[in-house]
Amino acid sequence: MAFEGLAERLQGTIQKIKGKGLVTEQDVKAMMREVRLALIEADVNLKVVKEFVKKVSERAVGTEVMKSLTPGQQVIKIVQDELTSLMGGEQSPIKFNTKPPTVIMMVGLQGAGKTTTTGKLANVLRKKYNRKPLLVAADIYRPAAIQQLETLGKQLSIPVFALGTDVSPVEIARQALEHAKEEHHDVVIIDTAGRLHIDEELMDELKNIKALKEPDEVFLVVDAMTGQDAVNVAQSFNETIGITGVVLTKLDGDTRGGAALSIRAVTEKPIKFVGMGEKMDALEPFHPERMASRILGMGDVLSLIEKAQANVDMEKAKELEQKFMSQSFTLDDFVEQLQAVKKMGPLEDMLKMLPGANKIKGLDNVKVDEKQMGRVEAIIYSMTPAEKTHPEIMNASRKKRIAQGSGTSVQEVNRLLKQFEDMKKMMKQMTGMTQGKGKKKMKLPGLDSLFK
Repeated sequence: MAFEGLAERLQGTIQKIKGKGLVTEQDVKAMMREVRLALIEADVNLKVVKEFVKKVSERAVGTEVMKSLTPGQQVIKIVQDELTSLMGGEQSPIKFNTKPPTVIMMVGLQGAGKTTTTGKLANVLRKKYNRKPLLVAADIYRPAAIQQLETLGKQLSIPVFALGTDVSPVEIARQALEHAKEEHHDVVIIDTAGRLHIDEELMDELKNIKALKEPDEVFLVVDAMTGQDAVNVAQSFNETIGITGVVLTKLDGDTRGGAALSIRAVTEKPIKFVGMGEKMDALEPFHPERMASRILGMGDVLSLIEKAQANVDMEKAKELEQKFMSQSFTLDDFVEQLQAVKKMGPLEDMLKMLPGANKIKGLDNVKVDEKQMGRVEAIIYSMTPAEKTHPEIMNASRKKRIAQGSGTSVQEVNRLLKQFEDMKKMMKQMTGMTQGKGKKKMKLPGLDSLFK
């Protein structure tokens, strides 16, 4: 996961100063030496590192810290503020044209994931912003790009405008704009050609498409895994054709995070979105303040809530709440919740969004066994409706039949039933607490068998 090395170093450094009742200039200098090394190791641009260290140091030895009742906490707040500022300050929304269609050009080098990101962006605009996008296949030099975009369009049920490889990209874009007006598409996303390197021919073509109708957004797609190269590519594209924002792909990969921390400072263009996985909904708006919070181990509860809201049916959630209150929660409900959680993404990533997650020993090594989650589902699907509603009727022969039907063992069936009972007891305790029956100590039933 991106930023892990940097997060570990920074969290270790700020921990030393956190509880101090008195912070001296020497303390700040020692801390900033470690911060500087951590940023350089994370592949952050050297000029950006120097500027960041200078700003934090100036503020950290100022009166706002020295006169504070909690100077250690105040220094951490300064580091968080400056990290947020470094990445753009606040989330930069898409500029939608007041006279549709809004035109978005996708540009970048070959191999950065531009075509896939184009499909993901269209999916986000339709689902989150209720738009009617049109995808435009204007990369005529890589025939697979047209086919790839058409496949993505079919998968997402989003139309793709293509004229093959014998028509110029400028003409394809021109006709696509006319088609969008006729069919009342309010967003046009143009997937342009990429090269393995920046060349004059590529830039001239992009300038010509841009001149056709000034796009509302020009998004540069760069691979976060390439580190400093991503920053250099962003700088070149911005100077040559002018970009309005950056989409960082593969930020969920084993990347040091230097690109995310450097691009905004070097190009003065915001990071608009980040790719956090291969699924077509794995494109998220970039929130600098939330990312800074995650890097410093303070969690990212807002993103976690948004993920839940996007993947959980609110009507079903209310219905489930009633079932908890009335103690009528069944194994059918249990498996439904399991599937809802799976939709939100890897469980280990969600755990890391919780405040203080960095203090949980071994969390970095926690991996959810997807196969085991599948086995739990298989066990429940092998039960009769009566068994799912009233698991207390289970006897040895029923358990044996369920184990055979699900390809599991009787021990696994017993374990699941025990976990389900624990969960029901916990819900009963929670209901008791909300009804004012006094505080009780609760032990959360950790679904241990899902972890390895």
